[in-house]
Amino acid sequence: MTVTLYSDFPGRRTMQIVGDVFALVVLLGGIVVAVSLHNAIAAFDAIGRDVKRSGTGLASTMSDIGDSLAAVPLIGGSIRAPFDAASDAGGTLAAAGADWQRTVHTLAAFAGWTVVGLVVLILLFGWIRPRITGIARRATAKRLADSPTSMDLLAFRALATRSPQDLARVNADVAGAWRRGDTEVIRQLAALELRASGVRLPTAG
Repeated sequence: MTVTLYSDFPGRRTMQIVGDVFALVVLLGGIVVAVSLHNAIAAFDAIGRDVKRSGTGLASTMSDIGDSLAAVPLIGGSIRAPFDAASDAGGTLAAAGADWQRTVHTLAAFAGWTVVGLVVLILLFGWIRPRITGIARRATAKRLADSPTSMDLLAFRALATRSPQDLARVNADVAGAWRRGDTEVIRQLAALELRASGVRLPTAG
């Protein structure tokens, strides 16, 4: 089966190429927006990083002070207790900073992939699906166009699917001419049906 990406007719082919280029631009633009959004959200990671660093520093400092005071005879143990509590608080602060970082990165990834997913869905239903359908339709039409025995079938489909205005331009009594087996009318009807799929009727040899 011959696969034709574009219409045989220049005007329609140009529009299809423009549409393909536009769709690719939209896809690339969506990726750029997704990356930019991801990076913008991920930048808030610095807050969590600073909190984690501060908490870790506080915990370490308070722990060191507590260890030093613990060496004081008789009263070392009681003096150390508040510093141990402060060290625990620093650890809690550091953990909160780490949680903030994880949340920010998760949100950044979610936002970025959501944008990409939306763009892909829009292109899938607004561009990819119609293009694939059109390609399959042209492939079928070309197969019929290459078979002389299919002319009558194509003509019949044109009578059933084309507008009365299009049919009237072929022949004033187009249905009667088709029933009589008028070869020229049948070819014109077949060409009309094929044109709707973007396929040109082969020149009679």
